[in-house]
Order: sequence, then structure tokens, then C-alpha cells
Amino acid sequence: MTTKDSNSGHLVPALASGLINAVINGLINWFQVKGKDELYLTVDSITNHEHTVLGGAVLLAATLAAILTMISYATVKSPDKPPFFPKALLLTFRNAFFAFGVMVTVSILIQRFGGSIAVSPVAAALIVAIIAGLVAGVVDYMTKTELLKK
Repeated sequence: MTTKDSNSGHLVPALASGLINAVINGLINWFQVKGKDELYLTVDSITNHEHTVLGGAVLLAATLAAILTMISYATVKSPDKPPFFPKALLLTFRNAFFAFGVMVTVSILIQRFGGSIAVSPVAAALIVAIIAGLVAGVVDYMTKTELLKK
């Protein structure tokens, strides 16, 4: 089996993981914000005291990446799977920092070019669901591909 064939076998489970996490995290976020009139995606201040959609999504993305990397490691059943320390532990840190960096960069660019954008609670929950789904799918795919690389 070639590397391309083995990597394509990781795509469907990664998409399933992304979809499941999108639904779960979107619903959790909906219950957190459903009583509010509107929420801001970002605000134009380094120190703010109000919850923003992307501010919460940065933390969600980083912790979800770390947790899902460890879950992906635990679910891989292969004799070629490396030991958790140091390979999977370093993957956990890499994926968490990657998700954190991407989310902070996207948030800064939205703030810079879009300003303080107010959204409804439904839109906020959908945005968080999309972010969680993307993070889950990408992290699952990257982790399994890296762990089973020859």
C-alpha cells in the first residue's frame, strides 16, 4: 500500500470526527449564548472584559486540538504506532500551537479588516461549530497521517 492510499483511508474518519465535533461544540456554544441579544466576533482592544466569539474559539481550538490528538493516538491500532512519549506528546503540542496560531491570526485579520462585527447567538454557535469541525477534522487527519508515516 502506498502512502497516498494509506492517507486517503484517514480522510473519511477525519470528516466524521469533524462533523461530530461541529455538532457537539455548536450545541454547547448555543446553550452558552442563547439568552444574549448579540455577540461580537472580535473587539478592538487587547484587554476586553466581554466574551467574543473568536476569543472563545481560540481557546476551544487549542484545547480541542490537544485532546483530539491524544484520542487519535489512542484509537490508532497499528503495530507501527510509535510510543506516546516523545512522538505523540510532541504531536499534541504541535497541533495545539498550530490551532492556536491559526485562530489568533484569523481573529486579528477579521478585526483589522472587518472591525467589531456583531452577530446573533445562532450565527455565533454556527461559527463555533464550523471552527470546531475544521479543527477536529484537520487534527485527526494530521495526527493519523503522522503516526503511521514510515
